[in-house]
Amino acid sequence: MKRPPRLASVMTPFPYSIDADASAREARAMMDEHAVHHLPVMDSEAIVGMVTGRDLDGASDDVPVRAVHTPAPYVADLATPLEAVLRTMAERHLGSAIVTREGRLAGVFTWVDACRGWAEHLAREFPPPGGDEAA
Repeated sequence: MKRPPRLASVMTPFPYSIDADASAREARAMMDEHAVHHLPVMDSEAIVGMVTGRDLDGASDDVPVRAVHTPAPYVADLATPLEAVLRTMAERHLGSAIVTREGRLAGVFTWVDACRGWAEHLAREFPPPGGDEAA
């Protein structure tokens, strides 16, 4: 019996995060260094938001992340079915979700992860003839 892919299999685990009081300059530098576009925003151990490259566009270097982040991001527990996360993201027009395990940051799931996961699923379900990869 086939099982649907799990959120854990397609999310980015152990994501980088940034403190809410860090500067926009620090957030940009972290995104550049690690080639990411989404950073969970933390205040101590609490997840308080998500900051994206788009949130930082036009922000002064010294402005704190808490002034430009998106508060109350979509947070999904690791046990949430992937289908439910995808549906919620589509209905709310969201580019990302923060994934938690027992209330603690466990991963980030973005539209890039969704596209990668879908492509891998299609490749498994419908392998190209002769084993050739699509160009």
